[in-house]
Amino acid sequence: MSSFFSPYHKLREPGVLRQDLLASLVVFLVALPLCVGVAVASGVPAELGLVTGIVGGLVVGFLPGSALQVSGPAAGLTVLVFEAVREFGLGMLGAIVLLTGALQVTLGLLRCGRWFRAISVSVVQGMLAGIGLVLILGQLYTMAGAEQPRSGIDKIAGLPRLIGDVITDTASLTAAAVGVGTIAVLVLWPKLPAAARVVPAPLAAVALATAAVAGLRLDVANVEVRGLVDAVQPPGLGDLADLGSVAVLGTVLAFTLIASAESLFSAAAVDRMHDGPRTHYDKELVAQGVGNTVCGVLGALPMTAVIVRSSANVRAGARTPLSRIAHGAWLLLFAVLLPSALGIIPLAALAGVLVHAGCKLIPVKEIVPLARAHRGEAVVLSATAIAIVVTNMFEGVVLGLVLAVVKSAWDTSHVQVDVRELTDGRMVVTLTGNATFLRLPRILETLEAMPKDRPIELDLTVVRHLDHACRTTLDNWALRHNDSGTEAVRMRTRPPSGPGSTAPGEVGEPAEIPAQASAHH
Repeated sequence: MSSFFSPYHKLREPGVLRQDLLASLVVFLVALPLCVGVAVASGVPAELGLVTGIVGGLVVGFLPGSALQVSGPAAGLTVLVFEAVREFGLGMLGAIVLLTGALQVTLGLLRCGRWFRAISVSVVQGMLAGIGLVLILGQLYTMAGAEQPRSGIDKIAGLPRLIGDVITDTASLTAAAVGVGTIAVLVLWPKLPAAARVVPAPLAAVALATAAVAGLRLDVANVEVRGLVDAVQPPGLGDLADLGSVAVLGTVLAFTLIASAESLFSAAAVDRMHDGPRTHYDKELVAQGVGNTVCGVLGALPMTAVIVRSSANVRAGARTPLSRIAHGAWLLLFAVLLPSALGIIPLAALAGVLVHAGCKLIPVKEIVPLARAHRGEAVVLSATAIAIVVTNMFEGVVLGLVLAVVKSAWDTSHVQVDVRELTDGRMVVTLTGNATFLRLPRILETLEAMPKDRPIELDLTVVRHLDHACRTTLDNWALRHNDSGTEAVRMRTRPPSGPGSTAPGEVGEPAEIPAQASAHH
């Protein structure tokens, strides 16, 4: 119990309470437009984004794991939620999020949190890049007041027509101008003097766009307000019964993988920003699971730890979890006291915020250096991102994970083939390293170029690993290589027991002269 309250001991220090409350206001101002924007982009009522933000503060904020990390609805899950709502309906969303939370709690209790850190960084970056691309493509349509196509390919193919509509249609041009203006404010805001940057950029951009639309009486669509109570729709028994279908379980696994990986990678990044207590990954995974379970019961959006809000919390000087808890309280007060304020926000402005957020998900600055230093990692990143755009989130991430495993297997299966000619005319071929089926084509290329009229010995005594496929292929090559009547290829393998033992069929160490040829694979 003492470890639970230990992060709050700093509140006894002078000024810490005041600093945490000020930091909570900053996080609230950053979270408010993002909660609403993510909900609208996900195809659910705007209030559900606030519900998830409230749970992230008032529930996850109290739980151990990461002291300064802030949770809520994230742009990284927008595409997956949108696909789930369109395929299964809004009623199923709560059931999917509920099962996702239960699975996260189970994984945390089984101490699997650390294993999410083993996911290839290239896969995670590719996942975020793919999400960013799909988010940008979809929100460009919303920013112009048009209905976005269903698939990523259709969104790309429809861009020329969208541009034509913006040019020729006054309503589309007006909405697009509001969205572009919002993006311009987001880009230019960090370059303003520090006094102006006290107001977070997303809040400033949305506020200025809302004021411009109201002042100029522009005819653009605004956020639809249903009320907090009406928006909350807990899943019914029928929704819970449908959780057994393969398609739903695939979506649950995708939610779990992406939400957990994003939260724990965010925790690692936040830990580098401050010198306070480090994240306990298993406890953080449990905390995220509890939060998603509550969100599922309320029929709200899934949550993850969000790096934008978390970094704002740290930079605002937060010292204890009180700041993230208080930010949830501010969101609750806003949702209860000022719900009608959401109805004056232009959809195009929120779309502009999410287009900007999608651009920040694409690691543009890291791609070129990565391609130069680690070409294989760049291929995994690009393939994951493209697969997400072309297919869907789950299939794209699975493809990325498979490619990462194949690349790792390829990188670790280094083998060297040395060919030496001895004084008596015999040829000795020595394999060192890890001989696996992945390297068989290159190994056989060297072996099949060996002369067929010379005695040959194949030395496998120093190879670190020889898999079954490789050994079987080498045996077959040894049997059929000398087809001209010379003596058969002799294979030298590692003794099965102590240093003095000799396995049947092995030969002694011959005299050697310097190698004539060497091949590295």
